Amino acid sequence: MAELDRLAAQYQNWLVAKALPLWSLKGVDAQCGGFHELLGDDGVAPPAPKRARVQARQSFTFLYAQTMGWDGPWSDVAHVGLDHLDRFYLRSDGLYATLADRAGTILNSTAMTYDQAFVLLALAYVYKRAGDADARAKAETLMARLVADRGLPNGGFREANDAFLSNPHMHLFEASLAWIEVAGQESWFPIARAIASLAHHHFIDGQKGVLFETFDDQWKPLGEGIVEPGHQFEWAWLLERWSRIGGEAWAHDAALSLFRAGERGVDAARGAAVDETDADLRVRRATARLWPQTERIKAAMILGEHKAAIAGAECLWRYLDSTGLWRDKMNEAGELIVEPAPASSLYHIICAVAALR
Repeated sequence: MAELDRLAAQYQNWLVAKALPLWSLKGVDAQCGGFHELLGDDGVAPPAPKRARVQARQSFTFLYAQTMGWDGPWSDVAHVGLDHLDRFYLRSDGLYATLADRAGTILNSTAMTYDQAFVLLALAYVYKRAGDADARAKAETLMARLVADRGLPNGGFREANDAFLSNPHMHLFEASLAWIEVAGQESWFPIARAIASLAHHHFIDGQKGVLFETFDDQWKPLGEGIVEPGHQFEWAWLLERWSRIGGEAWAHDAALSLFRAGERGVDAARGAAVDETDADLRVRRATARLWPQTERIKAAMILGEHKAAIAGAECLWRYLDSTGLWRDKMNEAGELIVEPAPASSLYHIICAVAALR
């Protein structure tokens, strides 16, 4: 479609000419190492602790940037985050702590399952880019530690502090699919299949066709059930990939159902996916962060829903700035909140641009 081609070119140019150069320079903490959490409108990073997930996400982003045609120092920049993680966040048990100050002093030593998933994703692309056997061994060791420490009989994982959440599984699923794609099925297929099964039988309500966020230790939804349109889209994107890799037809049907649920969370007046609805898809939190818009694009493209992809891309463009920065939040009136741009969004954006291509 001509409109999709136009939008793809527009986003590609913004990413390669503006965002990646800016964040590869200003987003790197040249003094203390690692990546900054935020950049202000002036390109200066305000003081902020550094989350492990941002170090891993930015590392993945710059490894992925090479496939997007960026000819900058993608490998050197990616290893800024990976080296910082190993130097400061790596615990004696092989898992990564969640939060450090700018200089690397650990502020929260908890090892979040969510954070480990992004280290696994980044390592998959280290392996893909360089065929690095050490990266593969490191990822398999990290995954084995997660299974040993957090694994459950049904193939799921506890989050730290004994929380039972779908979101960490989503990113472990993403990392597992990435490893299957770059290294084959032997080690990672069983993990992906177990998470897919958990989504099929517990995370997704078959009657309502929605995926919930929080659960008890029997994987029963807590309370009335929280539904995030952005996660309906993100799981739809992953389950459609799984339907093609794993050959499970239910996953395609589930992806379509979740995509439709996510679309019902798009506010017609603003054209933006809201942050949260209830189980019946009535709006509970009408703010609209940037990342659900990127996930709408990804799900729409993989499912061939081009009209929705165009609408999502037109909406997302409103969040982006010509400098390579962005706004993260839209309020109920459709106004974008003026505040520093979070580095964590670049991972979402680059994947959406790739989907449009």
